[in-house]
Amino acid sequence: EKILHIDLAACILNCRRAMECGVKWMYSVDNALVKPWQDTLVNLMNDGEFREIVGKDLWKRMDHIRRMGNAAAHGGKALTRPQAELCLENLYIFLDFVAYCYGTDYQEGQFDRSLLEEQPAAAVPAPAVPDVDLDALIAENQALKAELTARREEQKQTYVPKPLDLSEYETRKLYIDAMLLDAGWTQGQDWLDEVELHGMPNKSGKGFADYVLYGSDGRPLAVIEAKRTCADVARGRHQARLYADILEKQYGRRPVVFLTNGFDTRIDDGAYPERRVASIYSRRDLDKLFNLRAMRTSLTCVAVNKDVAGRWYQESAIKAVCDSFARSRRKALLVMATGSGKTRTVIALCDVLLRHGWVKNILFLADRNSLVTQAKRSFVNLLPSLSVTNLCEEKDNTAARCVFSTYQTMMNCIDSVKDEEGKLFTCGHFDLVICDEAHRSIYNKYRDIFHWFDAPLVGLTATPKDEIDKNTYEVFELENGMPTYGYELSQAVTDGFLVDFMTVETRLKFLEEGIAYDELSDEDKEAYERTFEDENGALPEKISSSALNEWVFNEGTIREVLHILMTSGLKIDYGEKLGKTIIFAKNHRHAEKILEIFGREYPHLPGYATVIDNQTAYAQDAIDRFSEPGKLPQIAISVDMLDTGIDVPQVLNLVFFKNVMSKAKFWQMIGRGTRLCPGLLDGADKEKFYIFDFCGNFAFFRVNDKGKPAVS
Repeated sequence: EKILHIDLAACILNCRRAMECGVKWMYSVDNALVKPWQDTLVNLMNDGEFREIVGKDLWKRMDHIRRMGNAAAHGGKALTRPQAELCLENLYIFLDFVAYCYGTDYQEGQFDRSLLEEQPAAAVPAPAVPDVDLDALIAENQALKAELTARREEQKQTYVPKPLDLSEYETRKLYIDAMLLDAGWTQGQDWLDEVELHGMPNKSGKGFADYVLYGSDGRPLAVIEAKRTCADVARGRHQARLYADILEKQYGRRPVVFLTNGFDTRIDDGAYPERRVASIYSRRDLDKLFNLRAMRTSLTCVAVNKDVAGRWYQESAIKAVCDSFARSRRKALLVMATGSGKTRTVIALCDVLLRHGWVKNILFLADRNSLVTQAKRSFVNLLPSLSVTNLCEEKDNTAARCVFSTYQTMMNCIDSVKDEEGKLFTCGHFDLVICDEAHRSIYNKYRDIFHWFDAPLVGLTATPKDEIDKNTYEVFELENGMPTYGYELSQAVTDGFLVDFMTVETRLKFLEEGIAYDELSDEDKEAYERTFEDENGALPEKISSSALNEWVFNEGTIREVLHILMTSGLKIDYGEKLGKTIIFAKNHRHAEKILEIFGREYPHLPGYATVIDNQTAYAQDAIDRFSEPGKLPQIAISVDMLDTGIDVPQVLNLVFFKNVMSKAKFWQMIGRGTRLCPGLLDGADKEKFYIFDFCGNFAFFRVNDKGKPAVS
């Protein structure tokens, strides 16, 4: 408040930084709050548990500080004193809440706006607010967590929320103006307030549209009807439509309608039913929308590029999505077995939508860099006319039409990537979002991305349709068990497009927590006694999962697993060489231990095995080397690197040497071996592959393992 009279931007920015410190402090002392994968303010604030703790009224206040802080940090925006004053008031209310819930000597106070009128005696420099290392803070406050969590749970019960009840004028000036500034609009140029319109059904025949947004040609792009923060935006629906009718008659084009109270924002674009959006579109978003609308042609009869997707089921999948989009549905889910060509299918789909004028900008999301790289390569090879960029490697190719990114990278880029017109990834920037391996956990973890971008969504998954979680279908607004299109492994095997698997049973027994000593084999009993006998010779009747992990992944177990693989795995070169094999390890330490023991047991096979995980320098090059037929390595020991999305047709053996708790990942891992490979087995075609499941995953997921007789 001391610099309010001197520098509005610095005042607002320091409000945001102070709030961020407070939010991180809450995470450091409250057991109910778990730090998200990245501790940016937007991620911390959007955590479901955090929003539940602070409540919707306080969260609205905090969101204003965050938005205005962004505007202040980026510069070039017209900031007003009322906006800065509201930031100070909202910061006061937030810190008052923290003091009330976590403090021991809380004293009630009120925000005194009159103090803001006091002029400082001299210029006061902005205080240096240190960056907060959340991990260090959490460690420092570990001992306080239980105490402060209990205190918050007890004291919050009597906290009285302080609703943000602004007038319509204040809502517009403080919240909606901030939204427009964030989207790059300039007041008095392409954004006008209180635009007088004639032809309203009232005595004067006049009305005043709260906001009208204009294109470079002077024609209106959108009309915005504003309501006060506590009012239902639906109250302005009919009024906004009347304004749009008048502007359509006057300019020959119907503008997009936005309804907002600063927090709940909805769009009526004339093409789809009214829907919620995260923010107001930018000018180039609206320009693009009208340009696409002018070019759009029907999707009822489309021609699929058979050089890209030439199989009948790929064409059927594309037509199913097109039919769904043509019926004004905005979400589609494709269930296609790994190896059946999901990427080719979606490339051909993009080609159709581009040719028919339905999309211009495309976003492809995956959860790992290697999958992003592989998808980009496929697009470049099969759709060379489309400009592409990989945000994981470059962020300056802003003109690219197709953007590839991990979820994590895109979360960072939404607020940070800019060009000469301002924020690049505004909520209407993309016209199609493709979600690789779509399932509920991905949606929950990165839901802010899906809430932010207002674009049709296509999800891809290899999980069988009956195994997909009901909530995943709800995300895509589909009936349970009814994807937009499905083509599963059993059908692909029957049709001759993929090969099936067989599991190799072994005498190694994986122990679930709680298995008793009496249930073990004599050999397992001996290992059990050797491992768990205490100094008095006593044995526990049951052992914990952590102890089991140490037992299952000890040297003797690893040696036996490798022996079974090397003797019973499918081989090439007339039985002289083990076929390409992926061992799915538990973690990096486990993978390195497997490699170490392989080196000791098979010293005559240098370069035969390698570790590929996220600690591997130049991991993509290591994957490429493994993918080359006829070259070493033959065994890739993977930690969450080759589980999904890697296309190596020569793979003949998979070793499940870890627990897989995700059904989606389980089927993706199986899919590493399903691809056809003609002539692989000494001139004969690949007809099957082996799965060595040492950790009971097939039993856990109740999947028929089609196993062969036990290996001795």
